[in-house]
Amino acid sequence: MASARLSALAAQLSPNEISAKSKIIEKHPDDVVICGAYRTALTKGGRGGFKDTAGADLLVGVLKGLIEKTGVDPKFVEDVCVGNVLAPGSGATEHRAACLAAGLPYTTAFLAINRQCSSGLMATDHIFRAIATGQIDVGIAGGVESMSNNYGPGANSPFSDLLTSDSEAAKCLIPMGVTSENVAEKYGLKRPDLDKFAATSYQKAEAAQKAGKFDAEIIPLKVKWSDPKTGDEKEIVVNKDDGIRYGVTAQSLGGIKPAFKKEGSTHAGNASQVSDGAAAVLLARRSVAEKLGLPIKGKFVDCAVAGCPPELMGIGPAIAIPKVLKKQGLSKDEVDIYEINEAFASQCVFSITDCGIDSTKVNINGGAIAFGHPLGCTGARQIATLLSLFDQTGKKVGVTSMCIGTGMGAASIIVAE
Repeated sequence: MASARLSALAAQLSPNEISAKSKIIEKHPDDVVICGAYRTALTKGGRGGFKDTAGADLLVGVLKGLIEKTGVDPKFVEDVCVGNVLAPGSGATEHRAACLAAGLPYTTAFLAINRQCSSGLMATDHIFRAIATGQIDVGIAGGVESMSNNYGPGANSPFSDLLTSDSEAAKCLIPMGVTSENVAEKYGLKRPDLDKFAATSYQKAEAAQKAGKFDAEIIPLKVKWSDPKTGDEKEIVVNKDDGIRYGVTAQSLGGIKPAFKKEGSTHAGNASQVSDGAAAVLLARRSVAEKLGLPIKGKFVDCAVAGCPPELMGIGPAIAIPKVLKKQGLSKDEVDIYEINEAFASQCVFSITDCGIDSTKVNINGGAIAFGHPLGCTGARQIATLLSLFDQTGKKVGVTSMCIGTGMGAASIIVAE
């Protein structure tokens, strides 16, 4: 009976569909599997629960949580790669120290990585490829950002005369908000539609938070926090995203003044929030994960990056998503869930529309407009969210993607076990 049902299903699918789907879902000993992915809560930069917490301390907390929840013996973790954007040197020294403080032995190597907003995903891809090529068997990828401590004027190195005198190179200095306006203007995106998209993100995140749908992916952290009014310091437990505004509508967003252009469409309500947070992902070769008795939550299938004009950096997902799908022979419709970072409503709406993606599959529990975008963290955070969504929906194939400052996009394919 089961065989007959399979034959009937096969008859409905083209040979390409059969091979593509079976290729990524099949299990092999040398698969690179995800044994767990978790994050801290995401909190408002300068005002939220982590405003007084160093990024390295957030990393310590999420690494400890990952080790505890997966049950991995730290001695088997051969390498750790952490993405960060704003800390000097991308946190190379303090984040290596954070690994040691979290209980990883000195024999575990460390790498700091920075590819702007995709840094957390690039860290994951680095560990994925190290395992896939046989360099290591078990590794941790992550991302962290304390925008409270590192965001603002002077955070980036000034350009030399050589760079500023080159018309193409100088475009890398265009503020991100201006690139959002460029995308909206070039592709005819209207503010009411962008506000509607942003309001929907808030509404989905509000519903998800109230239903406890983020709880399983969040590692609660106890931190010191000073009251901005009294200056009194106390210990608090941060276990919920504190940037999610309840009751947001497109109408309420419509009254906010544009931030980057007098008659523009981008403002504080339809752009990602400045925020703090960290996330970590444990990856291993399947055969080794099974030998060590580690949980297997998903499989990291592939990743792709691609460049685009710096002045239109937000269109990155529209070029990275088709690229990674083509590599695996998948169509956009064969993907069940998309996690596309909401740097700005303009770029996310464009990417969804240009790729022809069913919008009901995108950011099911809301996105960065609602709960924040700690730059280096987001790429790893999306994986933690995607694994939770697999559990909540029973879906199988997911894609994560984001635009990248200076004009790039990145995307990954992950399947549930």
